[in-house]
Amino acid sequence: MDVTAEVWLITIAILAVVFVIDLVVIGRRPHEPSMRECGIAIAAYSGLAVVFGLGVWYTGGPRYAGEFFAGWLTEYSLSVDNLFIFVIIMANLRVPRKLQQFALMFGIVLALVFRGIFIALGAAAIERFSWVFFVFGAFLIYTAVKLYLDYRGEVDSDDATDNAVMAWVRRRFPATADFRGTRLVVVEGGRRLITPMLLVVVALGTTDLLFALDSIPAIYGLTQEPYLVFTANVFALMGLRQLYFLIGGLLQRLVYLSVGLSVILAFIGVKLVLHALHEYGIDAALGIDLDVPIWLSLVVIIATLTVTTVASLLKSRRDARSGE
Repeated sequence: MDVTAEVWLITIAILAVVFVIDLVVIGRRPHEPSMRECGIAIAAYSGLAVVFGLGVWYTGGPRYAGEFFAGWLTEYSLSVDNLFIFVIIMANLRVPRKLQQFALMFGIVLALVFRGIFIALGAAAIERFSWVFFVFGAFLIYTAVKLYLDYRGEVDSDDATDNAVMAWVRRRFPATADFRGTRLVVVEGGRRLITPMLLVVVALGTTDLLFALDSIPAIYGLTQEPYLVFTANVFALMGLRQLYFLIGGLLQRLVYLSVGLSVILAFIGVKLVLHALHEYGIDAALGIDLDVPIWLSLVVIIATLTVTTVASLLKSRRDARSGE
């Protein structure tokens, strides 16, 4: 896919403007968005992603459009799963409801920065070393197994906010006892103090860093085009904070989401290993083609997400009836 520097700059500029406008609006008027506001925003961002994908189809053909849609759906699904952790962080740090949207926007911006860094590093590594596909594939298979085992076991809600970075910040900097609106640092009695909001941002940022380690190898298993990797990640992050408020209790009803994601990650991990074998010509020596076509990846992703969502909602409905 031939993407000129001008297209890169225009794309980044447009997406940056959207994020900046969103950030400024939230910074001036932190609030809990209504269901109507959330629904409109999510529909608009999803519509933009679809329009962008159709534009890729028109300019680059169905293959690259399929890679974008597969990447966008996978990253969006991983982002929804990440909302579980965001909910835990907000609860553990007792973030007021009206300030949660501001905190989420900070978290999303940090996620975009971290993913941008990993996208660049991943692209450079893939261009120089074919064996990186083996590493990415093995890591995704490991992540899929761990995700499934975490689903089967007990999840410690304190893990989201109890990490080395958070512990260091708490020890190093004195903090106010309560929130000061959206302010991160205040001066009181001649002392500079951090606020709980800064701790929230640190918690979200360190969590985003871990999320990027999973999401970037996953999408590079679907496309090796940095432009599509970047745009799929950006569109997956757009509307995430509105989705946080819109689906609310629905997150707790998606009981099989982790299972579905583990299946998708395992599939992409195997796909990466097969692609590595293809790069080294092992499949050609055996007289077979091990490279998995993008249309099959798209079918597997859509089918897995559909089955996961339907099964989750059916189980939640049965549990609700049995509890009556």
